[in-house]
Amino acid sequence: MQIIPGGVCAAYGFSAGGLHCGLKKARNDLAIIASSVPATAAAVYTRNVVKAAPLHITKQHLTDGTLTAVVVNSGNANACAPQGEENALAMCAFTAESLGIPVDQVAVASTGVIGVSMTPKMDLVQTGIAKLSGALSADAAGSDAAAKAIMTTDLTQKEAAVAVTLGGKTVHIGGITKGSGMIHPNMGTMLCFLTTDAAIDGALLDQAFKHAVDHSFNRISVDGDSSTNDFGLILANGAAKNPEIQTEDADYHTFLAALTDLCVYLARMIAADGEGATHLITCTVKNAPDVETATVIAKSVISSSLVKAAIFGKDANWGRILCAAGYSGADFDPERVSVSFASDAGEVLVCEHGRGLSFDEALALQVLTPHEIEIRVDMAAGDASSTCWGCDLTYDYVQINGAYRT
Repeated sequence: MQIIPGGVCAAYGFSAGGLHCGLKKARNDLAIIASSVPATAAAVYTRNVVKAAPLHITKQHLTDGTLTAVVVNSGNANACAPQGEENALAMCAFTAESLGIPVDQVAVASTGVIGVSMTPKMDLVQTGIAKLSGALSADAAGSDAAAKAIMTTDLTQKEAAVAVTLGGKTVHIGGITKGSGMIHPNMGTMLCFLTTDAAIDGALLDQAFKHAVDHSFNRISVDGDSSTNDFGLILANGAAKNPEIQTEDADYHTFLAALTDLCVYLARMIAADGEGATHLITCTVKNAPDVETATVIAKSVISSSLVKAAIFGKDANWGRILCAAGYSGADFDPERVSVSFASDAGEVLVCEHGRGLSFDEALALQVLTPHEIEIRVDMAAGDASSTCWGCDLTYDYVQINGAYRT
């Protein structure tokens, strides 16, 4: 996969932007992404029973399967907050009026502190939306500004795009996402917005998006907390003029592969930017009886606080890996499992057939020093595999979250 510039503006017919409206002290806190025409849309939402108000409003607006724009704020989650639904709907109404589109063609998303009412600052939001709507850009700068506006504790903005050929036409898929803490998706993503100029049937777009999410954002974890605001959205406006994808043909599978690769790329960026993180952890489980077993074990390993702490300390404490696999809920024979650590510095086998090995601690330290560490688990029970991503657990994570609200 070759990453191209442009983010959500890489796809024809999309514009975006971001600015500071006053929800946060200084940084951009308001973003809009808009299509020049109504777009086929698909979304995924948090499975957390406690859902933020914007998710309820967006679900209502997506009942006919099309959207034209999405408005997003950071600095306030608008979750469990007084007048939550009213304020989320008002954001849609402000955006619809400014862009000259029906209110039910607008999706809304929020991120930030839970439980704080947006009502005292809705005048600032309204002014910001009016200003931003007239300043949207169809070039990379628009996507860049939007990507910055949806950040909370993120240290880096997260955006990327790819291009593929479908039916003889060049089709683009672009995205921005945010996430650094409260990351343990069980459906979707922290916040993720994807655009494509592909022409594709709505049911197939929904199917492809859910597949991509399951193989990317649902395979990462920073801290085991599933947010109330997790939300992923993809808009497809058909501006590339490719023959509409209406069946699971070769073009569909090309689109699916590109979309999944892009989501994996963005998901890895989230895991690498986990709050306080110093290492990106990749766990690959291979030779499992099926993909589900491999995924359950891999995600259990990268979600383990003890494994994450060991990686932070550059400690080849492989017993924690086997332990995490054991309580994952997957059924397997521990007597067949082998574990190794790998990185650009080499690889060290530390456990074979469920038993510890004598290994070179100095080599293990070298292997565990680079930024990206891979944990390799061989189940010796089949030919299925799965990869999940996480980060280490550091002192800074506690410091950041000990004072997140104040």
